[in-house]
Amino acid sequence: MHTLEQLRSGELKGITRLDLSANLRELPPEVFELADSLEILNLSNNQLSGLPDDLPRLRKLRVLFCSGNPFTELPPVLGQCPQLEMVGFKSCQITQVSAKALPPRLRWLILTDNRIRQLPDELGRCERLQKLMLAGNQLSELPSSLSNCKNLELLRISANQLHNLPEWLGELPKLAWLAFAGNPFTAALETTPAARHIKRWELEFAELLGQGASGIIHAAQWQPAGKPAQAVAVKQFKGQMTSDGLPHCEMAACLKAGEHPNLIRVIGALQTQPDEAPGLVLERIPDSYTNLAEPPSLASCSRDCYEEHAQFSLERVLNIAHSAASAAAHLHQRGILHGDLYGHNLLVEQNGHTLLGDFGAASFFEPDSATGQILQAIETRALGILLEELLQRCPTAPTALMQLSHACMSETQPRPTLKAVLQALKA
Repeated sequence: MHTLEQLRSGELKGITRLDLSANLRELPPEVFELADSLEILNLSNNQLSGLPDDLPRLRKLRVLFCSGNPFTELPPVLGQCPQLEMVGFKSCQITQVSAKALPPRLRWLILTDNRIRQLPDELGRCERLQKLMLAGNQLSELPSSLSNCKNLELLRISANQLHNLPEWLGELPKLAWLAFAGNPFTAALETTPAARHIKRWELEFAELLGQGASGIIHAAQWQPAGKPAQAVAVKQFKGQMTSDGLPHCEMAACLKAGEHPNLIRVIGALQTQPDEAPGLVLERIPDSYTNLAEPPSLASCSRDCYEEHAQFSLERVLNIAHSAASAAAHLHQRGILHGDLYGHNLLVEQNGHTLLGDFGAASFFEPDSATGQILQAIETRALGILLEELLQRCPTAPTALMQLSHACMSETQPRPTLKAVLQALKA
Protein backbone atom coordinates (compact mmCIF):
# COMPACT_ATOMS: atom_id res chain seq x y z
CA MET A 1 0.00 0.00 0.00
CA HIS A 2 1.35 3.44 -0.93
CA THR A 3 1.06 6.61 1.16
CA LEU A 4 0.03 10.18 0.41
CA GLU A 5 3.49 11.30 1.48
CA GLN A 6 5.09 9.10 -1.16
CA LEU A 7 2.69 10.40 -3.80
CA ARG A 8 3.19 14.06 -2.95
CA SER A 9 6.96 13.80 -2.70
CA GLY A 10 7.28 12.51 -6.24
CA GLU A 11 8.74 9.22 -5.02
CA LEU A 12 6.18 7.24 -7.06
CA LYS A 13 6.93 8.85 -10.41
CA GLY A 14 6.80 6.29 -13.24
CA ILE A 15 4.90 3.56 -11.36
CA THR A 16 2.29 1.51 -13.20
CA ARG A 17 0.19 0.58 -10.16
CA LEU A 18 -0.98 2.82 -7.30
CA ASP A 19 -2.68 1.45 -4.17
CA LEU A 20 -3.99 4.25 -1.98
CA SER A 21 -6.20 3.87 1.11
CA ALA A 22 -6.03 6.96 3.33
CA ASN A 23 -9.61 7.89 4.19
CA LEU A 24 -9.73 9.91 0.97
CA ARG A 25 -12.81 11.99 0.16
CA GLU A 26 -11.51 13.08 -3.24
CA LEU A 27 -8.84 11.96 -5.66
CA PRO A 28 -5.51 13.65 -4.84
CA PRO A 29 -4.48 15.89 -7.76
CA GLU A 30 -0.95 14.47 -7.59
CA VAL A 31 -2.29 11.24 -9.10
CA PHE A 32 -2.45 12.99 -12.47
CA GLU A 33 1.32 13.44 -12.38
CA LEU A 34 1.45 9.68 -13.00
CA ALA A 35 -0.61 9.94 -16.20
CA ASP A 36 2.26 8.81 -18.43
CA SER A 37 2.67 5.47 -16.63
CA LEU A 38 -0.30 4.59 -14.41
CA GLU A 39 -2.23 1.49 -15.55
CA ILE A 40 -3.78 0.16 -12.32
CA LEU A 41 -5.39 2.41 -9.71
CA ASN A 42 -6.69 0.91 -6.47
CA LEU A 43 -8.72 3.35 -4.36
CA SER A 44 -10.60 0.76 -2.32
CA ASN A 45 -11.67 1.40 1.27
CA ASN A 46 -11.68 5.19 1.27
CA GLN A 47 -14.54 7.70 1.63
CA LEU A 48 -14.98 8.54 -2.04
CA SER A 49 -18.44 9.26 -3.42
CA GLY A 50 -17.37 10.60 -6.82
CA LEU A 51 -14.48 10.81 -9.26
CA PRO A 52 -13.20 13.95 -11.03
CA ASP A 53 -14.40 14.82 -14.54
CA ASP A 54 -10.82 14.88 -15.79
CA LEU A 55 -10.14 11.23 -14.85
CA PRO A 56 -9.55 10.42 -18.57
CA ARG A 57 -6.29 12.36 -18.26
CA LEU A 58 -4.99 9.05 -16.89
CA ARG A 59 -4.76 7.93 -20.50
CA LYS A 60 -3.10 4.57 -19.79
CA LEU A 61 -5.50 3.53 -17.03
CA ARG A 62 -6.66 -0.08 -17.62
CA VAL A 63 -7.82 -1.20 -14.16
CA LEU A 64 -9.75 0.75 -11.51
CA PHE A 65 -10.73 -0.60 -8.08
CA CYS A 66 -13.01 1.53 -5.90
CA SER A 67 -14.58 -1.09 -3.62
CA GLY A 68 -15.70 -0.21 -0.13
CA ASN A 69 -16.44 3.46 -0.89
CA PRO A 70 -19.82 5.24 -0.43
CA PHE A 71 -20.59 5.70 -4.14
CA THR A 72 -24.31 5.80 -4.91
CA GLU A 73 -23.84 5.63 -8.68
CA LEU A 74 -21.25 4.16 -10.98
CA PRO A 75 -19.36 7.32 -12.02
CA PRO A 76 -20.37 8.35 -15.57
CA VAL A 77 -16.83 9.62 -16.21
CA LEU A 78 -15.66 5.98 -16.49
CA GLY A 79 -17.21 5.80 -19.94
CA GLN A 80 -14.73 8.43 -21.15
CA CYS A 81 -11.63 6.45 -20.13
CA PRO A 82 -10.36 5.06 -23.45
CA GLN A 83 -8.21 2.18 -22.14
CA LEU A 84 -10.23 1.16 -19.07
CA GLU A 85 -10.94 -2.60 -19.16
CA MET A 86 -11.54 -3.67 -15.58
CA VAL A 87 -13.86 -1.84 -13.19
CA GLY A 88 -14.40 -2.94 -9.57
CA PHE A 89 -16.97 -1.26 -7.29
CA LYS A 90 -17.75 -4.01 -4.78
CA SER A 91 -19.55 -3.28 -1.48
CA CYS A 92 -20.37 0.35 -2.19
CA GLN A 93 -23.90 1.80 -2.02
CA ILE A 94 -24.57 1.98 -5.73
CA THR A 95 -28.18 2.20 -6.88
CA GLN A 96 -27.67 3.73 -10.33
CA VAL A 97 -25.69 2.46 -13.33
CA SER A 98 -26.02 4.60 -16.44
CA ALA A 99 -24.93 3.79 -19.96
CA LYS A 100 -22.48 6.70 -19.76
CA ALA A 101 -20.50 4.82 -17.10
CA LEU A 102 -19.57 1.91 -19.40
CA PRO A 103 -16.03 2.16 -20.85
CA PRO A 104 -15.74 1.20 -24.53
CA ARG A 105 -13.11 -1.49 -23.84
CA LEU A 106 -14.82 -3.04 -20.79
CA ARG A 107 -13.87 -6.70 -20.17
CA TRP A 108 -14.43 -7.22 -16.43
CA LEU A 109 -17.13 -5.50 -14.37
CA ILE A 110 -17.51 -6.09 -10.61
CA LEU A 111 -20.61 -4.60 -8.97
CA THR A 112 -21.02 -7.21 -6.21
CA ASP A 113 -22.85 -6.28 -3.00
CA ASN A 114 -24.58 -3.04 -3.94
CA ARG A 115 -28.22 -1.91 -4.26
CA ILE A 116 -28.72 -2.03 -8.01
CA ARG A 117 -32.25 -2.70 -9.25
CA GLN A 118 -31.73 -2.18 -12.96
CA LEU A 119 -28.92 -2.26 -15.50
CA PRO A 120 -28.83 -0.27 -18.75
CA ASP A 121 -29.62 -2.04 -22.03
CA GLU A 122 -26.39 -0.57 -23.37
CA LEU A 123 -24.47 -3.15 -21.32
CA GLY A 124 -25.22 -5.52 -24.19
CA ARG A 125 -23.05 -3.35 -26.45
CA CYS A 126 -19.92 -4.20 -24.45
CA GLU A 127 -18.73 -6.77 -26.97
CA ARG A 128 -15.44 -7.42 -25.15
CA LEU A 129 -17.12 -8.22 -21.81
CA GLN A 130 -15.77 -11.51 -20.36
CA LYS A 131 -16.59 -11.38 -16.64
CA LEU A 132 -19.70 -9.83 -15.08
CA MET A 133 -20.10 -10.02 -11.31
CA LEU A 134 -23.47 -8.87 -9.98
CA ALA A 135 -24.08 -11.01 -6.87
CA GLY A 136 -25.75 -9.33 -3.92
CA ASN A 137 -27.90 -6.69 -5.59
CA GLN A 138 -31.66 -6.20 -6.05
CA LEU A 139 -32.02 -7.13 -9.71
CA SER A 140 -35.36 -8.63 -10.67
CA GLU A 141 -34.30 -9.05 -14.30
CA LEU A 142 -31.26 -8.69 -16.54
CA PRO A 143 -31.15 -6.76 -19.82
CA SER A 144 -32.00 -9.10 -22.70
CA SER A 145 -29.32 -7.24 -24.65
CA LEU A 146 -26.72 -9.24 -22.68
CA SER A 147 -27.38 -12.03 -25.18
CA ASN A 148 -25.19 -9.94 -27.52
CA CYS A 149 -22.16 -10.32 -25.24
CA LYS A 150 -20.79 -13.31 -27.09
CA ASN A 151 -17.45 -13.17 -25.25
CA LEU A 152 -19.01 -13.43 -21.77
CA GLU A 153 -17.40 -16.36 -19.93
CA LEU A 154 -18.17 -15.81 -16.24
CA LEU A 155 -21.47 -14.55 -14.82
CA ARG A 156 -22.34 -14.11 -11.13
CA ILE A 157 -26.01 -13.25 -10.46
CA SER A 158 -26.51 -14.91 -7.05
CA ALA A 159 -28.40 -13.25 -4.20
CA ASN A 160 -30.64 -10.98 -6.26
CA GLN A 161 -34.42 -10.89 -6.79
CA LEU A 162 -34.55 -12.90 -10.00
CA HIS A 163 -37.64 -15.07 -10.52
CA ASN A 164 -36.11 -17.17 -13.29
CA LEU A 165 -32.93 -17.71 -15.26
CA PRO A 166 -32.80 -15.66 -18.47
CA GLU A 167 -33.70 -17.74 -21.52
CA TRP A 168 -30.81 -16.23 -23.47
CA LEU A 169 -28.16 -17.89 -21.28
CA GLY A 170 -28.04 -20.74 -23.78
CA GLU A 171 -27.18 -18.21 -26.50
CA LEU A 172 -23.88 -17.23 -24.87
CA PRO A 173 -21.37 -19.45 -26.71
CA LYS A 174 -18.45 -18.94 -24.30
CA LEU A 175 -20.21 -18.98 -20.92
CA ALA A 176 -18.42 -21.50 -18.67
CA TRP A 177 -18.77 -20.32 -15.06
CA LEU A 178 -22.20 -19.38 -13.72
CA ALA A 179 -23.57 -18.76 -10.20
CA PHE A 180 -27.25 -17.99 -9.52
CA ALA A 181 -28.07 -19.28 -6.02
CA GLY A 182 -29.92 -17.16 -3.47
CA ASN A 183 -32.66 -15.91 -5.80
CA PRO A 184 -36.42 -16.42 -5.29
CA PHE A 185 -36.59 -19.07 -8.01
CA THR A 186 -33.93 -21.22 -6.28
CA ALA A 187 -35.14 -20.87 -2.68
CA ALA A 188 -37.15 -24.11 -2.63
CA LEU A 189 -34.03 -26.10 -3.59
CA GLU A 190 -31.69 -24.46 -1.09
CA THR A 191 -32.89 -25.89 2.19
CA THR A 192 -29.94 -27.14 4.20
CA PRO A 193 -30.27 -30.90 4.78
CA ALA A 194 -30.00 -32.44 8.21
CA ALA A 195 -26.43 -33.15 9.18
CA ARG A 196 -24.42 -34.50 12.06
CA HIS A 197 -23.76 -31.63 14.46
CA ILE A 198 -20.29 -31.53 15.96
CA LYS A 199 -19.93 -29.74 19.28
CA ARG A 200 -17.28 -27.05 19.49
CA TRP A 201 -15.88 -28.50 22.72
CA GLU A 202 -15.08 -31.72 20.84
CA LEU A 203 -12.65 -29.76 18.66
CA GLU A 204 -9.16 -28.54 19.47
CA PHE A 205 -8.30 -25.84 16.94
CA ALA A 206 -4.77 -25.56 15.54
CA GLU A 207 -3.08 -23.62 12.74
CA LEU A 208 -4.75 -21.64 9.97
CA LEU A 209 -4.85 -23.70 6.77
CA GLY A 210 -6.23 -21.03 4.49
CA GLN A 211 -9.02 -18.59 3.82
CA GLY A 212 -11.11 -17.55 0.87
CA ALA A 213 -13.97 -15.27 -0.04
CA SER A 214 -16.51 -17.18 2.05
CA GLY A 215 -14.66 -18.47 5.09
CA ILE A 216 -11.60 -19.36 7.13
CA ILE A 217 -10.24 -22.92 7.42
CA HIS A 218 -8.37 -24.14 10.49
CA ALA A 219 -6.72 -27.43 11.25
CA ALA A 220 -8.25 -29.18 14.27
CA GLN A 221 -8.33 -32.38 16.24
CA TRP A 222 -11.79 -33.88 16.67
CA GLN A 223 -12.34 -36.02 19.77
CA PRO A 224 -15.81 -37.63 19.62
CA ALA A 225 -17.02 -39.11 22.89
CA GLY A 226 -15.59 -42.58 23.40
CA LYS A 227 -13.67 -42.58 20.11
CA PRO A 228 -10.04 -41.84 19.15
CA ALA A 229 -9.13 -38.32 18.02
CA GLN A 230 -8.82 -37.62 14.32
CA ALA A 231 -7.35 -34.81 12.28
CA VAL A 232 -9.99 -32.63 10.58
CA ALA A 233 -10.37 -29.22 8.99
CA VAL A 234 -12.98 -26.70 10.15
CA LYS A 235 -14.39 -24.12 7.77
CA GLN A 236 -16.06 -21.21 9.54
CA PHE A 237 -18.12 -19.05 7.20
CA LYS A 238 -17.77 -15.30 7.39
CA GLY A 239 -21.53 -14.90 7.26
CA GLN A 240 -21.52 -12.19 4.62
CA MET A 241 -21.81 -11.67 0.89
CA THR A 242 -18.94 -13.03 -1.21
CA SER A 243 -18.01 -12.45 -4.83
CA ASP A 244 -19.98 -15.59 -5.72
CA GLY A 245 -23.00 -15.50 -3.43
CA LEU A 246 -24.25 -16.34 0.06
CA PRO A 247 -22.46 -18.61 2.55
CA HIS A 248 -25.64 -20.50 3.49
CA CYS A 249 -26.06 -21.56 -0.14
CA GLU A 250 -22.49 -22.87 -0.18
CA MET A 251 -23.11 -24.79 3.03
CA ALA A 252 -26.28 -26.36 1.62
CA ALA A 253 -24.41 -27.43 -1.52
CA CYS A 254 -21.57 -28.98 0.49
CA LEU A 255 -24.01 -31.01 2.59
CA LYS A 256 -26.13 -32.10 -0.38
CA ALA A 257 -23.13 -33.10 -2.47
CA GLY A 258 -22.72 -36.41 -0.68
CA GLU A 259 -19.63 -38.56 -0.79
CA HIS A 260 -17.47 -39.11 -3.87
CA PRO A 261 -13.81 -40.10 -4.26
CA ASN A 262 -13.02 -36.73 -5.86
CA LEU A 263 -14.84 -34.50 -3.37
CA ILE A 264 -13.63 -33.38 0.04
CA ARG A 265 -15.71 -35.35 2.55
CA VAL A 266 -18.01 -33.39 4.86
CA ILE A 267 -18.04 -34.96 8.34
CA GLY A 268 -20.72 -32.71 9.79
CA ALA A 269 -21.92 -29.22 10.62
CA LEU A 270 -20.33 -27.22 13.41
CA GLN A 271 -22.79 -26.66 16.25
CA THR A 272 -23.20 -22.91 16.65
CA GLN A 273 -25.20 -20.36 18.60
CA PRO A 274 -27.94 -18.37 16.80
CA ASP A 275 -25.70 -15.30 16.57
CA GLU A 276 -22.71 -17.23 15.19
CA ALA A 277 -21.81 -17.84 11.55
CA PRO A 278 -22.21 -21.47 10.45
CA GLY A 279 -19.33 -23.86 9.95
CA LEU A 280 -18.45 -27.26 8.51
CA VAL A 281 -16.13 -29.98 9.74
CA LEU A 282 -14.27 -31.57 6.81
CA GLU A 283 -11.79 -34.35 6.31
CA ARG A 284 -8.19 -33.10 6.60
CA ILE A 285 -6.43 -33.21 3.25
CA PRO A 286 -2.81 -34.46 3.41
CA ASP A 287 -0.04 -31.95 2.71
CA SER A 288 0.85 -33.96 -0.38
CA TYR A 289 -2.08 -32.30 -2.19
CA THR A 290 -1.45 -28.91 -3.78
CA ASN A 291 -3.52 -26.51 -5.87
CA LEU A 292 -3.26 -27.28 -9.56
CA ALA A 293 -3.13 -23.60 -10.53
CA GLU A 294 -3.50 -20.04 -9.29
CA PRO A 295 -6.66 -17.97 -9.91
CA PRO A 296 -6.85 -15.70 -12.96
CA SER A 297 -4.76 -12.54 -12.85
CA LEU A 298 -5.69 -9.05 -14.00
CA ALA A 299 -3.92 -9.85 -17.26
CA SER A 300 -5.36 -13.34 -17.86
CA CYS A 301 -8.88 -12.21 -16.86
CA SER A 302 -10.74 -15.54 -17.09
CA ARG A 303 -7.87 -18.02 -17.37
CA ASP A 304 -5.98 -19.65 -14.52
CA CYS A 305 -2.28 -19.02 -14.01
CA TYR A 306 0.13 -21.97 -13.98
CA GLU A 307 3.79 -22.13 -13.06
CA GLU A 308 5.85 -20.80 -15.95
CA HIS A 309 7.46 -24.12 -16.86
CA ALA A 310 4.73 -26.46 -15.63
CA GLN A 311 4.48 -29.74 -17.54
CA PHE A 312 2.17 -32.70 -17.06
CA SER A 313 2.56 -36.28 -18.22
CA LEU A 314 -0.27 -37.78 -20.23
CA GLU A 315 -1.14 -40.09 -17.31
CA ARG A 316 -1.39 -37.12 -14.96
CA VAL A 317 -3.55 -35.18 -17.43
CA LEU A 318 -5.93 -38.13 -17.74
CA ASN A 319 -6.13 -38.62 -13.98
CA ILE A 320 -6.87 -34.95 -13.29
CA ALA A 321 -9.39 -34.60 -16.11
CA HIS A 322 -11.19 -37.82 -15.21
CA SER A 323 -11.33 -36.87 -11.52
CA ALA A 324 -12.76 -33.41 -12.26
CA ALA A 325 -15.29 -34.74 -14.76
CA SER A 326 -16.38 -37.52 -12.41
CA ALA A 327 -16.89 -35.11 -9.50
CA ALA A 328 -18.84 -32.64 -11.67
CA ALA A 329 -21.02 -35.42 -13.11
CA HIS A 330 -21.80 -36.63 -9.59
CA LEU A 331 -22.85 -33.12 -8.57
CA HIS A 332 -25.04 -32.75 -11.65
CA GLN A 333 -26.88 -35.95 -10.78
CA ARG A 334 -27.65 -34.39 -7.40
CA GLY A 335 -28.86 -31.15 -9.00
CA ILE A 336 -25.79 -29.08 -8.14
CA LEU A 337 -23.91 -26.89 -10.60
CA HIS A 338 -20.42 -26.27 -9.21
CA GLY A 339 -20.15 -22.94 -11.03
CA ASP A 340 -16.40 -22.56 -10.54
CA LEU A 341 -14.82 -25.61 -12.19
CA TYR A 342 -11.29 -24.21 -12.41
CA GLY A 343 -7.78 -25.54 -11.91
CA HIS A 344 -7.31 -23.32 -8.87
CA ASN A 345 -10.18 -25.18 -7.15
CA LEU A 346 -8.55 -28.57 -7.69
CA LEU A 347 -6.26 -30.16 -5.11
CA VAL A 348 -3.94 -32.63 -6.82
CA GLU A 349 -1.61 -35.29 -5.48
CA GLN A 350 1.57 -36.28 -7.32
CA ASN A 351 -0.07 -39.37 -8.83
CA GLY A 352 -2.84 -37.19 -10.26
CA HIS A 353 -5.60 -38.03 -7.77
CA THR A 354 -7.72 -34.91 -7.59
CA LEU A 355 -10.21 -33.34 -5.21
CA LEU A 356 -12.68 -30.66 -6.29
CA GLY A 357 -13.31 -28.01 -3.65
CA ASP A 358 -14.75 -24.52 -3.09
CA PHE A 359 -18.54 -24.60 -3.44
CA GLY A 360 -18.89 -20.82 -3.10
CA ALA A 361 -20.43 -20.50 -6.58
CA ALA A 362 -22.56 -23.65 -6.41
CA SER A 363 -26.22 -23.43 -7.46
CA PHE A 364 -29.15 -25.85 -7.42
CA PHE A 365 -31.12 -26.90 -10.50
CA GLU A 366 -33.44 -29.59 -11.87
CA PRO A 367 -31.12 -31.95 -13.82
CA ASP A 368 -33.80 -33.38 -16.14
CA SER A 369 -35.33 -30.07 -17.22
CA ALA A 370 -34.50 -28.28 -20.47
CA THR A 371 -32.78 -25.55 -18.44
CA GLY A 372 -30.88 -28.22 -16.57
CA GLN A 373 -29.44 -29.54 -19.83
CA ILE A 374 -28.25 -26.04 -20.74
CA LEU A 375 -26.60 -25.58 -17.35
CA GLN A 376 -24.78 -28.90 -17.59
CA ALA A 377 -23.50 -27.95 -21.04
CA ILE A 378 -22.16 -24.69 -19.59
CA GLU A 379 -20.12 -26.66 -17.04
CA THR A 380 -18.94 -29.02 -19.78
CA ARG A 381 -17.32 -26.00 -21.42
CA ALA A 382 -15.49 -25.23 -18.16
CA LEU A 383 -14.17 -28.79 -18.14
CA GLY A 384 -13.07 -28.40 -21.76
CA ILE A 385 -11.10 -25.28 -20.88
CA LEU A 386 -9.44 -27.11 -17.98
CA LEU A 387 -8.52 -30.00 -20.27
CA GLU A 388 -7.12 -27.58 -22.84
CA GLU A 389 -4.93 -25.92 -20.19
CA LEU A 390 -3.58 -29.32 -19.15
CA LEU A 391 -2.91 -30.43 -22.72
CA GLN A 392 -1.07 -27.19 -23.48
CA ARG A 393 1.44 -28.33 -20.85
CA CYS A 394 1.60 -31.97 -21.94
CA PRO A 395 4.42 -32.71 -24.44
CA THR A 396 2.75 -35.95 -25.57
CA ALA A 397 -0.84 -34.72 -25.88
CA PRO A 398 -2.70 -36.99 -28.35
CA THR A 399 -4.92 -35.57 -31.06
CA ALA A 400 -7.97 -37.44 -29.71
CA LEU A 401 -7.77 -35.60 -26.36
CA MET A 402 -7.37 -32.25 -28.09
CA GLN A 403 -10.47 -33.02 -30.13
CA LEU A 404 -12.35 -33.92 -26.96
CA SER A 405 -11.35 -30.61 -25.40
CA HIS A 406 -12.53 -28.71 -28.47
CA ALA A 407 -15.84 -30.60 -28.46
CA CYS A 408 -16.41 -29.65 -24.81
CA MET A 409 -15.73 -26.00 -25.66
CA SER A 410 -17.77 -25.94 -28.86
CA GLU A 411 -19.51 -22.64 -29.54
CA THR A 412 -21.70 -23.95 -32.36
CA GLN A 413 -22.33 -27.70 -31.92
CA PRO A 414 -23.97 -29.53 -29.00
CA ARG A 415 -21.36 -30.37 -26.39
CA PRO A 416 -20.90 -33.93 -25.12
CA THR A 417 -22.44 -34.83 -21.78
CA LEU A 418 -20.07 -35.39 -18.89
CA LYS A 419 -21.00 -39.08 -19.06
CA ALA A 420 -19.73 -39.17 -22.65
CA VAL A 421 -16.60 -37.25 -21.63
CA LEU A 422 -15.86 -39.82 -18.93
CA GLN A 423 -16.24 -42.65 -21.42
CA ALA A 424 -13.87 -40.91 -23.84
CA LEU A 425 -11.28 -40.33 -21.12
CA LYS A 426 -11.44 -43.98 -20.06
CA ALA A 427 -10.91 -45.01 -23.69
